[in-house]
Amino acid sequence: MIKKGYVMKDLPISIETFSILRNNDYVYIDKTKYIHKMIKPGKKYFLSRPRRFGKSLLVSVMEELFKGNKKLFEGLYIYDKWDWDKTNPVIKLDFGYISHESPEILEKSLDEFINLTAAEYSLKLQSTIFTNKFEELIKKVHKKYEKKVVILIDEYDKAIVKNMSRPKVLKSNKLKLQNFYGVLKAADEYIEFLFVTGVSKFTGTSLFSDFNSPNDITLDYNYSSICGYTQEELEREFKEHILETSKILDCSKETLLNWIKEWIMDIHGMGRIKYIIHFQF
Repeated sequence: MIKKGYVMKDLPISIETFSILRNNDYVYIDKTKYIHKMIKPGKKYFLSRPRRFGKSLLVSVMEELFKGNKKLFEGLYIYDKWDWDKTNPVIKLDFGYISHESPEILEKSLDEFINLTAAEYSLKLQSTIFTNKFEELIKKVHKKYEKKVVILIDEYDKAIVKNMSRPKVLKSNKLKLQNFYGVLKAADEYIEFLFVTGVSKFTGTSLFSDFNSPNDITLDYNYSSICGYTQEELEREFKEHILETSKILDCSKETLLNWIKEWIMDIHGMGRIKYIIHFQF
């Protein structure tokens, strides 16, 4: 039973920014124990999950953590386990905001991202080739702060996935990304931590070459719950919402939970299968 006067937290529908979620007291399922486990200097990770699994929120949490925004983490697992005096500059690239209709547009969009990031750090870049500019950006951010750089890449494969039905664009975009991600090899000594998300693992993009191949935790049991909700989390963190909804629908809690499970399987059932496939082009 919900206590009289109790105000349920709002659900974070379509909210992928950690600061907005925490500052406005939305429901947040604490995943920071997994982040605490994985973050170590020099480490590189790749995580594949279907869309709408919370990958972008996870990246946002990492960004705020490395920037040292301690207040956002009050009450969370990592709060008293993190060295808040240690911060790192962050370069976050979200391919959800990168245009990719053609290889020319993809390159221009990536070039604009590099220029905007340089401006945020008050840096002037000399290189004119977008791959060289990316490497120069990483090096100059490192030099300015005298700290290694954290690089977070969300939806790294979107320019490929969205063009699967356009073979010529697909091939050209893949070559552009191969050159772009190859920069991470050259700049390895300046990188503190690298985290990459996507819906699939495409070999041959240079990101997964032997030299700098990130640790793929997609099917790692230790990180199986780093995104999404477990049954336990669902029943614990959304208890009041479940009770209120079951009352509105005039059904039992158990019935509602079964409906939720069926709905999730309908939406993500195939997605759970697709995200473990590794593509070779």
